[in-house]
Amino acid sequence: MRKRNFGLAVLAAATALTLAGGASAHHSAAMYDLATKTTLVGTIKEFEWANPHTWVQLEVRRPGDKQSTVWIFESLGTNQLTRAGWKRDSLKAGEAVEVVFNPLRDGNHGGRVVSVLVDGKPIGIQQ
Repeated sequence: MRKRNFGLAVLAAATALTLAGGASAHHSAAMYDLATKTTLVGTIKEFEWANPHTWVQLEVRRPGDKQSTVWIFESLGTNQLTRAGWKRDSLKAGEAVEVVFNPLRDGNHGGRVVSVLVDGKPIGIQQ
């Protein structure tokens, strides 16, 4: 009987560690260069107010270029942003903004939001 209980305990511990590892990996910031902050000015294409993370799509045009590039930024969840003074409508499609972010390490067009300025004023408390 003891061997069976020990086996179940080992199985339960292994399962818990496996599930905890998955949750930890989800919240990893390893994909972002947290030592670097970059700033882009552009127009909001979309602001997705959702959990577990909100997303900002920013359309950026180079001076003198008619083509634009869409950058995608991950931010905090809605509860954390609400506590920091953000609202569902803090960013509106077509609105000009300045985004300060930690870039993706792989060089793709995106990153993690550090702060957003609308009309030169930050939204909520800085992260």
